[in-house]
Amino acid sequence: MSLKVAAIDAFSTEPLGGNGATVVLLEQPAESVWMQRLAAEFNQSETAFLWCNQGLWYLRWFTPSCEVELCGHATLAASLALHHWQQLPIGIAQQLQTRSGPLRVELQSSTSAAIDLPSGGLKPRSKEPWMQPFQPLQQWTSDLGYGVLLLGSSADLQQLNPDDPCWANTSEKAWVVMQTCSSGWDYQLRFFAPGLGLREDPVTGSAHALVAPWWCEQLGQASVSGWQPSHRPGGLCCEPLSGGMIRLTGHGAILWDGLLRSQPANPSAQPWLALHPS
Repeated sequence: MSLKVAAIDAFSTEPLGGNGATVVLLEQPAESVWMQRLAAEFNQSETAFLWCNQGLWYLRWFTPSCEVELCGHATLAASLALHHWQQLPIGIAQQLQTRSGPLRVELQSSTSAAIDLPSGGLKPRSKEPWMQPFQPLQQWTSDLGYGVLLLGSSADLQQLNPDDPCWANTSEKAWVVMQTCSSGWDYQLRFFAPGLGLREDPVTGSAHALVAPWWCEQLGQASVSGWQPSHRPGGLCCEPLSGGMIRLTGHGAILWDGLLRSQPANPSAQPWLALHPS
C-alpha cells in the first residue's frame, strides 16, 4: 500500500522559491511518532498531514523536530495539494480542522489560494540588553510564542544572522524581525525559530497573520502586502477579518508528487478527532 504525497513551494509563483512543504494524504489516522519520523525524513520546515473522516478534513503540521500549533505556508500547500488530487474545487470554501481551530481555505486558481489564520495579537514586551545591537523601535510577544522586533527603516534586515545565539536564548519559540519596505510591499520581515527546530523559516504565514493587523492600523489600510527577504524570498497579501482572523492570499507551485511506500503502524484517531469540537 502507498500514500499520495506532494511537495509544494508555497508563497511563490515558481518552483524552488518561497517556503517548501511536503503534504501527505492519509488513508487512516496516523500516530504522532510516525508523522514526526516522516517529517524528520523529509526535512522540510513543515510537513502537513491530511485525513478525511466523515466528510471533515483534518490537518496537522510537523517540523523536523516537533508538532506545531499553526503553520500558514503548509496550510496553503495542503489546499493546493487537495486541488491537485481533485479533492478541493476552485471557488469552493472548505474548513480544515486543526490545533488552532477550524481554518477556512478557498482555491482561487490551481496555483493560488486564500487561507484564514488566527492572528493572536501583539503584547508589549520589555526591552532586554541583548536587543540593543538591533536598536528596536518597539518589541512585543504573543500567545503563539513568537517575539517581535520592529526595526527602523535604515536597518539592513537581510544582513541579520540566523545563527546568532540571541534568537535561542529567550523564552520565545521564535522571533519575527520586521520593518517598513519601499520596494512595492508595505512591510518586510524575517523569521528565526530555533525553538521550533528551524534556523530560519523562508516565508511564514503565521508570522504575517500575527503582525498584519498592526501594519494595517499604522498605515490606515484595509489590507497590506508583506515580503520576506530570506534565502528563498516570497510575499503574500494579508486582510484582517472579523473575529481576529486574517485572510492570507498567495501562490504556490508543485515541485513534485508521488507515492509514499510507508504506512502508519498504529493508527490512532483520538488525537485527530480532538481537533473538532463536538
